[in-house]
Amino acid sequence: MTPKEFHNHLLNFKLHEKSSSTKKEELILNGESFPVFINEYWTAKQRQANSVHEISYRACFKPQLPKFFIELFTAENEFVYDPFNGRGTTVVEAALLGRNVIANDVNPLSLILTRPRITIPSLKEVEKRLEEIQVGNTGSRSGDSPETIDLSMFFHSRTLDEIISLKNYLNEKAETGKEDNTDRWIRMVATNRLTGHSNGFFSVYTLPPNQAVSAERQKKINIQRNQQPEYRDVKKLILKKSKVLLSEVPTERRKKTVAQFLNTDASKTRSIKNNSVSLTVTSPPFLDVVQYADDNWLRCWFNGIDMNVVSKKITMSKTLEDWSAKMQSVFNELYRITKPNGIVAFEVGEVRHGKIKLEEAVIPLGIYAGFACDALVINQQDFTKTANIWGVSNNKAGTNSNRIVVFRKLLGG
Repeated sequence: MTPKEFHNHLLNFKLHEKSSSTKKEELILNGESFPVFINEYWTAKQRQANSVHEISYRACFKPQLPKFFIELFTAENEFVYDPFNGRGTTVVEAALLGRNVIANDVNPLSLILTRPRITIPSLKEVEKRLEEIQVGNTGSRSGDSPETIDLSMFFHSRTLDEIISLKNYLNEKAETGKEDNTDRWIRMVATNRLTGHSNGFFSVYTLPPNQAVSAERQKKINIQRNQQPEYRDVKKLILKKSKVLLSEVPTERRKKTVAQFLNTDASKTRSIKNNSVSLTVTSPPFLDVVQYADDNWLRCWFNGIDMNVVSKKITMSKTLEDWSAKMQSVFNELYRITKPNGIVAFEVGEVRHGKIKLEEAVIPLGIYAGFACDALVINQQDFTKTANIWGVSNNKAGTNSNRIVVFRKLLGG
């Protein structure tokens, strides 16, 4: 397929298939015109996402977003990549669709939440392993365990005993190189069940599971709600959540995907081969909008991660200039690994109440790296009632939108 034919495929085949309802505009940037297409491309009348996606993580997009681009631009067994993996939405959806995947994130917690949903065990394997693991009786109630911190505002003492013994079991397995796919699955589910606002979590009522409040803030919540932590059966809740997550996973998709998991700077992924990736779908950290370290301190404690070290590596730029400089290095690396005619779908947002539209910064970065910019695709969803979605500053009058800049690597690139 020639570049011109590919360009027509992008702009005419899919984005114009709803020609009567697609709004067509143009973005003028540095004297050049770029097409803008606005429609409800992947939310209207679309089935609910697969159950295995149902874990919580701050600032993540819906699975329908990567699904749209994966189905449009790739075939089975081609590689789909996300350099800012987050909870793994892109690569998990790609694996479900029969693609091979590469996931990278500088935060090791991201891969803890992602890898088990690619190398998926059976429910019987999970149940058997949980029966084998001994939990409780760690001595946390008497405070004689040197690693124990005061988490009594979150957990009943018996529950905390079970959490700590499970933590010790999993970390020992990892340190000795004996952690397998079933252990990783149990770690992932337990990490996701630590705190939340229902009896399906290990903790007393607190913020939603994609955020972890401080110990002092939780004490105030307990006083305000006149509540005390009740006993929660850790293994029972892990099995219950596992049943939900695995309920819609096709048997043929388990342990079938060729997958690579990286924990490094997105601009330094030398282990990814040149010209090997067919599609990248990603959403980068947006300036200083999300405080990943504050949100994930308890998850990091459970997994033995030093979040102070990790937080220094996460891109939390204060200025657009600094953010753009870091993203330029990422685009240069994306150009190296992308196949000729390969696509990068780069989701951007309107940050700081719409005063900064990142597509205006991102398009020049991609072009400088060597890509062609084919379009800005805006998926716009109108709600029947006004929704309050965290982190979406352009969510006005019941409308939520995603803005994706679509880049293409030219043939011969």
